[in-house]
Amino acid sequence: MNNSNSPSPFTFKAIAIMLAIALISFSAVIVLAGWAPELRDKDEAGEHPYSTSALGYNGFAQLLAALDYPVEISRLERKLEDRDWGLMIVTTTPWSMRKRLEETDLQPSTLIVLPKWQGQPDWSNPKRQIDTQFVAASQINDLLGVLEIEGELGRITVPSNVTSPFGTYAPRPDLKMQVLRSDDLETIVETPDGALLARMPDEDIYILADPDLINTFGLATKDNARFSIAMIDWLRYDETEPIYLDATLHGFTRSANLLQMAFDIPFIGATLTAFATALLLGWAAMVRFGPPLHEGRVIALGKQALADNSAGLVAMARREAHMAPRYLTLMRRQIAKDIGAPKTLTETQLTALFDRLGPESASGKTFSQIQSGLIAAAANREDLIQKTRELYRWRHQIIGRSAHERH
Repeated sequence: MNNSNSPSPFTFKAIAIMLAIALISFSAVIVLAGWAPELRDKDEAGEHPYSTSALGYNGFAQLLAALDYPVEISRLERKLEDRDWGLMIVTTTPWSMRKRLEETDLQPSTLIVLPKWQGQPDWSNPKRQIDTQFVAASQINDLLGVLEIEGELGRITVPSNVTSPFGTYAPRPDLKMQVLRSDDLETIVETPDGALLARMPDEDIYILADPDLINTFGLATKDNARFSIAMIDWLRYDETEPIYLDATLHGFTRSANLLQMAFDIPFIGATLTAFATALLLGWAAMVRFGPPLHEGRVIALGKQALADNSAGLVAMARREAHMAPRYLTLMRRQIAKDIGAPKTLTETQLTALFDRLGPESASGKTFSQIQSGLIAAAANREDLIQKTRELYRWRHQIIGRSAHERH
């Protein structure tokens, strides 16, 4: 048998808890949906600045950051072609990058790092690579063709040292040193058989032929690290110039995300306001503030109705501002009656008596100063309200003070 007197499980507390859980869960789903692309692990094997693999360049980013260089991994495509300031480092791959380079008009100052190795991600650890081997020279030559450079790639025995505008160094790339031979380029770092670092004519776009000087594997050698830091110092105009490592050509472009924008500056204020409004509307819908009002008379009765109707007529006639002198006259009579002033006093004597009663505490004005603003019509409704409030406060303070003195 069902007990009709058993309490309902849907108490106010239970409903409030369920609503809170639903709201928090919904908000979490929205936020995670907006930030999902940012939360995924970007450390995948490859020749990009997020990779910590041997062929990646995250080690170079960490080295620059450890030395307090203003370095940043760039995920904005516009910084490749339109930035106000900064050295851009573009790391390339032997494939899947030609079309992107063709469509990109690189802006100085830019350092292009050619590929040298290729490998396959380790299936047991996608952050690492296995079976690395030299990239075919023909693939790199095709990449040079995209950059409109006629030349050939060479892999030579590592020389004992190289000369450069920023000093003599002994870089130690793995196995062979990769160099460029081209009459279209200006040699910056020279070797006996080609350029290790070259510059495009008439613009500050540089090409580093051997990536082992800045990739994670190569930086394990101190000579390579010293060379890479000296090269970066020489490429920058001054020590405050930022350094960007491009990740957009590797597929890490930061796309416009409306959900993420809603929770980011400067839109976070509007989002929070919208949420607060929704909560208040929900609360108003869930909780009823008293019983519903009964339908009243079309024409109300009583003193309050008479006063409201009279006020409405005055407002419709736009005569509110002209009521200031009459309101002053009414209040003078009422105040004189309140304090028991002699009826034989003239207006001047009565004003002097009111002044002796003291000023209004908020504004510090005496009665005569307050009165001067009410002798003529007010400028507008707001001006009338402000001046009549001063007189109203002054009257109640005087009455209260007189009552206190009598006690």
